[in-house]
Amino acid sequence: MPEPQRRRFFPIELGVLAAFGLAVAALGVFLVVAMFVEQGRLRSLDEAVLLALRMPGNTTDPLGPAWLESFVRDVTALGSRGILGLFVAAVMGFLALNGQGGRALAVLAFTASGSLVGEVAKLAFGRPRPDLVPHGVDVHSLSFPSAHALQASVVYLTLGALLAADQPRRRVKAYVLAMAMLIVLIVGASRIYLGVHWPSDVLAGWALGTGWAIGCWLIDRRWHSRGAPLGSRTD
Repeated sequence: MPEPQRRRFFPIELGVLAAFGLAVAALGVFLVVAMFVEQGRLRSLDEAVLLALRMPGNTTDPLGPAWLESFVRDVTALGSRGILGLFVAAVMGFLALNGQGGRALAVLAFTASGSLVGEVAKLAFGRPRPDLVPHGVDVHSLSFPSAHALQASVVYLTLGALLAADQPRRRVKAYVLAMAMLIVLIVGASRIYLGVHWPSDVLAGWALGTGWAIGCWLIDRRWHSRGAPLGSRTD
């Protein structure tokens, strides 16, 4: 293989291989956490973390001033179905108006399928919500894995990866991905702080959602390598 072609080929293939390895590792983390949860091996750690986030001697009062709890309630909404749905719809509309109909449909397929996987996992494990501390927001579904953590990972990391792929400058790519990861982290952390999820629920949601998002990125890369990018213009 000529040297110029080798330089073009291997960085792409190594990047894809690394992404595939990360996706497998994320799935492995989810499976390990799920196994430990089923065996009850994380119960003491889960309880210790939840109690550490409460005022000493008063499990009804989260750590920090009153404004912090209010702020965390606002932050946690970034992982709700309504907010995520509006965000995905806005991005799809932008892509469609920009002539990227294929990528708009891909965004819908990626995010909707990831959400469905999370709901199936909840039904499969059937873990109840934490009863150790009062809940900071109303919840009515099962606990494992955290839907907020999973869906935030699927939506923000998928959209972040697709957006970063179109940026020519590395610092812009890094910024987009860093912001996506930051939102995912604070959404998941907010669920623990509000006492509506065990830490292991959130870790599992992050792992499964991250693996799903990386898989979506790999599909997008595959389309690019075949010369039919998901974002190709349709008009």
